[in-house]
Amino acid sequence: MENSWLNTARETYTANERELLGVAHAEQARAFFGRHPASRATPLLSLPSMASTAGVASILVKDESGRMGLGSFKALGGMYAVARLVRTEAEERHGPRPTEEQVREVAARTPFVCASAGNHGISVTAGVRELGGDPIVFLSEDVPEDFARRLRRLGAEVRRSPGDYEQSMAAAQEAAERHGWRLISDSSWDGYTAVPLDIMRGYTALFDEVAEALRGGATESTGAAESTGAVGDTGGAGGPGGVEGGEAPSHVFVQAGVGGLAAAAAGYVRDRWGEQPKIVVVEPQAAPCLLVSAREGRPTRVEGGRTLLGRLDCREPSLVAWRLLSRLADAFVTITDEEAESAARLLAAESVRVSACGAAGAAGLLSLDQATRTALELGPASRVLLVGSEGAL
Repeated sequence: MENSWLNTARETYTANERELLGVAHAEQARAFFGRHPASRATPLLSLPSMASTAGVASILVKDESGRMGLGSFKALGGMYAVARLVRTEAEERHGPRPTEEQVREVAARTPFVCASAGNHGISVTAGVRELGGDPIVFLSEDVPEDFARRLRRLGAEVRRSPGDYEQSMAAAQEAAERHGWRLISDSSWDGYTAVPLDIMRGYTALFDEVAEALRGGATESTGAAESTGAVGDTGGAGGPGGVEGGEAPSHVFVQAGVGGLAAAAAGYVRDRWGEQPKIVVVEPQAAPCLLVSAREGRPTRVEGGRTLLGRLDCREPSLVAWRLLSRLADAFVTITDEEAESAARLLAAESVRVSACGAAGAAGLLSLDQATRTALELGPASRVLLVGSEGAL
């Protein structure tokens, strides 16, 4: 099977996509998190050594390992979706300005349930417990016990299910339907899109932080404690990049499981920086559901094989994410476990300590063959953006 696929169905970002994911949603998410005492912008770091290795002008990585003390970008998704769901229910029951007590009463009324490979469950649990609700998280048997312990410490009831992530997802769905619990899934399908869309909208906050850092010069070299200095404005939504150091990225490499983070990147990048940046979606070679879907021209389930990249080991794309990525992404590439682990070591050498999953975008960049680099116009003048999606385990 091919390791890359150029998206022949690529289309221009329109008002239809902006209604789903864009700068306005990121601003709403940031306003929400701005009221949270644990919320701080995560660092945007320069990687000069990796840039030299990759043969590009610069690489910036958004290091999500410290996000709200929860260890990954997922903190922005589940927590945001839970809060919006509860708020909507409270407004339906109590009017447009429910009290905090009324919101908490609504949250406590019915348990919340999700399936997780680890990080999504942590975010959902944190959000539910803050509102006084009861979270139940289904983990497949191959999820490390460390995640289960962290979930229990946060207040979740953890239920192990046999098999892989898909089977844990089926178990969570079945429990939600049988008991009338609230399902908080980061994947979407026909008839279930509102919650996953809010999760993706939460993720866009991290890309808005990137844009703000570029405008204000808040990028840091991984080898220095000071910022790089003042940079130019990115030009606002849909605008071009500014001066040296503050320019919009020319290439964005973002890892994908079901595609939520990648779709958030695509929606935000197109709205903020227009059509010029190349968006490259990176998946495990053993679980290439988005690449295969792009090749087939429709959402496609894959069988795949075994991968150590557990938080990216997804066999079927999220429907809403797929609809966005099929129009907005420029390419889909796959990586091996070994390439991801090697990229994580290179990032650690520049003081960015993420897992192999967290380094998957970097692995995608470093593993490209020359033909794909040429097709993507990746070269010495390129400015690359990566997401270090989770801390080292």
